Amino acid sequence: MKKIFSVLAIAIMFIACKNEAKKEEVTVTNYKIPVYAWMGLDKEATDADLKAQFTDLKNKGVDGLMYSAGHDPETYKRVGKIVKEVGLQFDTWIPTMVQHPTDKLKKEWYAINGKGESAFDKPAYVPHYTFLCPNREEVYAFLADLYGSIAEVEEVDGIHLDYIRFPDVILARGLWDKYGLVMDKEYPQFDYCYCDKCVADFKEKSGIDIKAVEDPSQVAEWKQFRYDLITKMVNRLADVVHAKGKEINAAVFPGPNSVAKKLVRQEWDKWNLDAVYPMNYNDFYLEGTDWIGKVVKEEVTAVNHAKPIFSGLFICPNPEKKKAEADPENHGLLPEELEAAISESMKNGATGICLFTPGRMTDAHWKVFEKAIHTDYRK
Repeated sequence: MKKIFSVLAIAIMFIACKNEAKKEEVTVTNYKIPVYAWMGLDKEATDADLKAQFTDLKNKGVDGLMYSAGHDPETYKRVGKIVKEVGLQFDTWIPTMVQHPTDKLKKEWYAINGKGESAFDKPAYVPHYTFLCPNREEVYAFLADLYGSIAEVEEVDGIHLDYIRFPDVILARGLWDKYGLVMDKEYPQFDYCYCDKCVADFKEKSGIDIKAVEDPSQVAEWKQFRYDLITKMVNRLADVVHAKGKEINAAVFPGPNSVAKKLVRQEWDKWNLDAVYPMNYNDFYLEGTDWIGKVVKEEVTAVNHAKPIFSGLFICPNPEKKKAEADPENHGLLPEELEAAISESMKNGATGICLFTPGRMTDAHWKVFEKAIHTDYRK
């Protein structure tokens, strides 16, 4: 009898261990990296079209959208209802300091460069670089009203800031050839803002007349003054959005110390955000996927691991044409590079990833993506 009981006990233990192993296997199999995506509204799309599009993304492993659809709350209400039906998070992706001139915006609210030229009618690099000055109360009031009205939409989960910065005083290295520039230092035509208010406020604060300085790029206080202007704007807008019971996050340049501060005056580790989405677009910096890991490590360290960091990944839309493509903004991660980019991000502390954009993803990208997002790289 004892022998029978012993055999039964061993059998029960074996089954229990086997079941436990199955549980562990299921846990590992069900693991998925949080995935978000930047995308914009197709104005011709019907509600049925949008539902099909969002359902497809949900099925492929996307958890939420940073969605760009202009300034109209009703548009976000319409799209948001469909997004929520599908089961995705819905954050509205609305540029901040870059605003197309309208009757609501006065010319004198736009930023001025070191040569005295206004971003209103002589923007740097490209026509859409119409940057507002972050040091004007009227600009804050405009943005607070804009984001506050969108945050009141029930279907909106959060506000996603973009272009929350000054124009690139130095372009990413991979863009120099495109614009025919050698940006070995800060040049006045790309250096903002020298409007009367910024110059006067800085002089009052520091005692320095920045217009009388031969090389303003060597004045550390002037750099800090402008970091602080952007930080103050973000934190005031965060108060507005949080008061509506919604979250706020932002697309930022990598770093912040290695890139964001140097190129666009973003000291984003001081921003009161609920999450950060660094645009870790390695091709823009002529770097490989290993660079993504290094910069993610810097990013999570910069916020003391206290805020979610979603590593923004730039996708190549036409992999077979990448080598022949002159415009770096049509470069990006090839399908065979995507797994490494995701792995580098997660191994170095990212909370998840964000795709720019799902519309650029090829079938080959999605195949790699499906396996990569179900791999636990934290081990």
